[in-house]
Amino acid sequence: MKKVAIYAQSYSVSSEKEVTTLIEVLEQYNTVIFIEKDFFELLTEHKLLKKKYPVFAHFDDLSNSFDALFSVGGDGTILRAVTYIRDLDIPILGINSGRLGFLATVQKKEIKEAIELLMKGHYSIQERTLLQLRTIPETNAFSDLNFALNEITIARRNTTSMIGVKTYLNEEYLTNYWADGLIIATPTGSTGYSLSCNGPVILPNSTSLIITPIAPHNLNARPIVIPEDTTIQLEISAREKDFLISLDSRITTVPQETKVYIEKAPFTIKTILLEDQSYLKTLRDKLLWGEDIRNHGSS
Repeated sequence: MKKVAIYAQSYSVSSEKEVTTLIEVLEQYNTVIFIEKDFFELLTEHKLLKKKYPVFAHFDDLSNSFDALFSVGGDGTILRAVTYIRDLDIPILGINSGRLGFLATVQKKEIKEAIELLMKGHYSIQERTLLQLRTIPETNAFSDLNFALNEITIARRNTTSMIGVKTYLNEEYLTNYWADGLIIATPTGSTGYSLSCNGPVILPNSTSLIITPIAPHNLNARPIVIPEDTTIQLEISAREKDFLISLDSRITTVPQETKVYIEKAPFTIKTILLEDQSYLKTLRDKLLWGEDIRNHGSS
């Protein structure tokens, strides 16, 4: 790990301890460190850095010469970090400065040990599928950020009327979902918005996608798991003249007549799994699987 990037939210210094610890440990290995520009300025403003570091502000400032990108924050921070990495194949390691995350799995107190494992090569790379969006007519709202690691969501604009989402899989008609919206999720996104709408949990290396309706009016509508090489076409009908499309945390409004095409993106995001980490353990911890809730009550 000779050259790395560090990304954190630029509007908060809540991660400053983790970042300064991370920098100190990396410098013990003579690693070249780049820091995201806005966050670097915030750290400088609060006098948290001992020297100046090279910065990056855009996808164009990075390259596949970077050995890793450290995302400091939560899972949402990693989703934003992905917009800088795109198809550069830079592996991400998430350092969690908040609650336990599914992606940001290195805890605050584990930073030193995590870097040691990384430097010794005691890790594996997990490739994660992304979704790619295309619309007719074309919308410029997402331009070259037309991909999502967690999910692409179609949703109504207001809070009163449902929308109809006519759904086709590889040009074959599936059904018309009458609902508040529809979530198309990757295995990574299966533990996000889709899960809160009763979607299934899918392991990251599964070759599947999930279609999950949001508060469906037709109560027999259920989440469905489909092969990842499926092309999904959606046609929306609503009382409103437009509807919402969101890609992870990025959202835009499009006219009702817009046709939406969703398929697997032509690249993956690589996440670093340290040798002492396990996705199944993260699942158990996060979802409290196997916990006896009787042990948490008052006696």
